[in-house]
Amino acid sequence: MKLTAILFIIGWSLQATAQTLIPFDSRQWTIEAEQSRVEDFQGKKALFLKKGMAYAKEAQLQDGIIEFDIAFPQERGFTGVTFRMQDTKNYEEFYLRPHQSGNPDANQYTPVYESISSWQLYHGEGYGVPVKYRFNQWFHVKLVISGSRGEVFIDDMSKAVLSIPVLKRTVKTGMLGIYANGNVGSYFANFTYTPQSNPVLTSNVKPEAPTPPHTIAEWQVSSPFAGNKLDKIYRLTHAQKDNLTWQKLTAETTGTANLAAISTFDNEHNTVFAKVIITADNEQIKKLYLGFSDKATVYLNDQILYSGHDEFLSRDYRFLGTIGYFDEVFLPLKKGRNELWISVSETFGGWGLKAKMEDWEGIKIEK
Repeated sequence: MKLTAILFIIGWSLQATAQTLIPFDSRQWTIEAEQSRVEDFQGKKALFLKKGMAYAKEAQLQDGIIEFDIAFPQERGFTGVTFRMQDTKNYEEFYLRPHQSGNPDANQYTPVYESISSWQLYHGEGYGVPVKYRFNQWFHVKLVISGSRGEVFIDDMSKAVLSIPVLKRTVKTGMLGIYANGNVGSYFANFTYTPQSNPVLTSNVKPEAPTPPHTIAEWQVSSPFAGNKLDKIYRLTHAQKDNLTWQKLTAETTGTANLAAISTFDNEHNTVFAKVIITADNEQIKKLYLGFSDKATVYLNDQILYSGHDEFLSRDYRFLGTIGYFDEVFLPLKKGRNELWISVSETFGGWGLKAKMEDWEGIKIEK
C-alpha cells in the first residue's frame, strides 16, 4: 500500500475518533429559546437555557459519544440532549426530569417525530431509570450511541445507569443539540462529541421481550383529520371514510404502533384511523385487548363499540397517560370479512396504538 494511502487511513481514523468541544460562545450554535445567555457559573463558562433549544448544525454524528456537564434546580423541568437530528422536529432525545429525582421516571429516552415526543409510548425498563440528582451544582452526563442501541452515564462514569435496547428512529447521521423546557432553566458546560464507528457498549443491554402472542402486527393508517368530525358519529358512513389516503405501519416488537412515525399532527389534524380486516370462519365473539394514547374509538363493520380516554391526568392527578393494555373490547364478528377501524387522537406525549386478540382460533388477519 502506498504511503499516501496509509497516511490518509491513519488521518481518517484519528479524525473519526477525535473528541470535539463546541464552546457555547461559538457561532456553531443556533439558539431558539425564551432565555439564553453565556456566563460563568460555578467556575465554568456555561450556557443558560430556558424554554428552548440550542443545536449545532456542523456537529454531525451517527455513532459515538456525547458528553456535557449540567446543573439545574430542584424544580419541575425537562432538560437534556438531542442527537441524530434530521431537523428541529425529528430526532432522538434523552432528558432529565429534576422534579422526579429518585423516581422510576427521573429521566427518559424517546424518539421525536414531527415534534411529537413519544414518552407515553416508551416507559419503564430500557427507557428510564431511577437516579438521584445533585441540585444547583455540576454533574456529568455521557451518552454512547452504537447503531440501534445506546447507554447513558450520569455523574458516575464507571457504570452506565441506563441501557437502551432499541433506538426507535432509523439510524442516520444528524445534528446534535441540547434543550431546557419547564418553568426554570438549566446550565450546560463542556459539550463534546466523539464520532466512532460502532463504539463498544460496556453494559449488557437486555433485549426487548418477544412480541406478545396474538398481537396485531400491522395496520393500515389513514391520513390525519380533525377528531371532532367524529363527534356523535355512532356509525361510519362515506362522509367519514371517503377521501382518506392510507399507509402501512408495522408495530414494534412491543406491539406498539407509533402513529407519529408516519402521521403529521397539528390542532386541525389530530386523529387517524387504524384499520385491519378480520376474516372469521363463523359468527363468534372475540375479546380485543387495547392500548392507546390519547383517545380511541372502536368501530366494527362501521358500528361504534367503544370509546375511551387515556390522556395525561385523565384518571387521577398522578396518571401519566402511558400506553398499556388497560382496556378490553368484545368484537361480535360475523362470518366472513369484518372491518375493524380504530380512531386514535393525540393531545401530547405520544400518538400510539397497540392491540392483541385473545387468540387466533377461527379468525385471521387479512394481509
